[in-house]
Order: sequence, then C-alpha cells, then structure tokens
Amino acid sequence: MKKFRIFSLGTNALTIEFGNTIDINLNCRAANLSAYLEHNQFDGFIEAVPAYASVTVFYDFYIVKKNFGTDKTAFDTVKNFVENALGNLVETAENKSRLIEIPVSFDEQDAPDLRFVAEINNLTKDEVIKIFTAQNYRVFMLGFLPGFGYMGEIDKRIAAPRKESPRLRVAQGSVGIAGTQTGVYPLESPGGWQIIGRTNRKIFDINNVSNQLQVGDTVKFYEHSH
Repeated sequence: MKKFRIFSLGTNALTIEFGNTIDINLNCRAANLSAYLEHNQFDGFIEAVPAYASVTVFYDFYIVKKNFGTDKTAFDTVKNFVENALGNLVETAENKSRLIEIPVSFDEQDAPDLRFVAEINNLTKDEVIKIFTAQNYRVFMLGFLPGFGYMGEIDKRIAAPRKESPRLRVAQGSVGIAGTQTGVYPLESPGGWQIIGRTNRKIFDINNVSNQLQVGDTVKFYEHSH
C-alpha cells in the first residue's frame, strides 16, 4: 500500500500529499487523482489542483454540510470521498502525455542570463543551449501565473539559483531556470528566474484553454531565432 497524508487547508480545502520530492511516479499519482475527482465530483466540489506530489481539493463547506448531514465535519466528509477515490483509482505508471514543442530564441537580447548560467557551470553558452534542448521536460504543476508550467528536471550541469533580486519586469515568453526547474513566463510579470531564452509561442490563451500547458505534458524546446 502506497502511503499518503491528508490534512486540512482551511475550512474549504484539503490536501492529499504523496511525498515531498520531485518524482514522476508521485506526480502521476497526483495527476491521476485530480483527474478522477474532476470526473467523479461530489456535491460541493469546486476543483482539484495537482502539484508535484500532492493534490489540493477545494470544496464549498456549506454545500457539503447541507447535503451530507451534520454528524461529520465537512473535512471528514470530503476526506472520506478522497479515500474512496484512492481506493477506486486505477494506478498508472504514466499519464497520457501530449508532446508540446516550443521554439526558443537564445539570442543575447532574449537571454540576459544565459552567460551567467554558463559561467557558474564552467560551460560555454552553446554548451548550455545544447544541454538544455537535448532532453524533454515534464510539466509537474501549474502556478505562479495563469498557464505557468513548472517543468523538470533539467540536467544538473546547467542548474542555476534564482536571482537574489528579482526583476520587476520579465518579458512574456521568457524561458527561465531556477534550481533544476524550468518554465516559460506566459505573461509579462516580475520574476526571479534566470532567463536563458524567449519563445514567441503563446503559452496562455484564456479563450483557448486546450492550447495551454497541462500537468503531465511533455515539453521539447528547440532553438529557433525570431
């Protein structure tokens, strides 16, 4: 039996935690549970949000209490639904994954931190680009900004710390590195990741949700000057 922990996150949410590491199998469990709950909703269910190795379930406290009696707390009622879901869930080693190809310009004006990432890792800029584009990346979770996918893991040879002082403005489409994670800024915003490139592919479109990144997607970056 695989272990998990369920705990309250205020009066209207609870979290199911499978572990505390970046691990594809744990992320698959989180994505599978989230999808199951979205397709098998209980009265009062709002949404299930998967993260690296956990799922947070948001619910309407009043609807849960109204529809499922007063002998249990709303938390205990939803916890019971989640435990039943975990018992009924068909575990898979992999989620169905889309391959998303993203063109990236590594030109100097689009990659202000590429030289820094190369220097701290004793590499040339071309070597960083080659290593970065050589592998595929899994979208582990969404957050920070609408459509921002936390992807990993990057090769440790090009890992880089977050900036000590975040930029006030990071251009839309900027591709960044933080630790062994990578991500694309879907909108212009402040940010502290090391920017190594920029894409002209639209990552987030409120009118076309199916076009944005989803947990479990596989992303392939390739070099392409604007």
